[in-house]
Amino acid sequence: MKVQVYTAAWCRDCRAAKQFLEAHGIAYTEINVDADPVASAEVIRHVGKRAIPQLVIDGEWFQPYKPGRGLLFDELHVRLGIPRSSAQSTRTIEG
Repeated sequence: MKVQVYTAAWCRDCRAAKQFLEAHGIAYTEINVDADPVASAEVIRHVGKRAIPQLVIDGEWFQPYKPGRGLLFDELHVRLGIPRSSAQSTRTIEG
């Protein structure tokens, strides 16, 4: 699986997304939209605005958070194929 994360150093949700990937042993390539104007333009082209973090999982774009709700754990588990135990509850990380 190829995972890219579009981020910026100031972005709390980006840090939370990277922390989630690292905690689950998922390798990723970080693309800093502040340092790379082409990457920033790519986010705008795919999403319609400069909203980060953005994950690209095997070519499919996915925004792993909702403003005010934080990281979308259930959706991340599904999209990344990470099993969840039935005892786990839905939670969010506020970066």
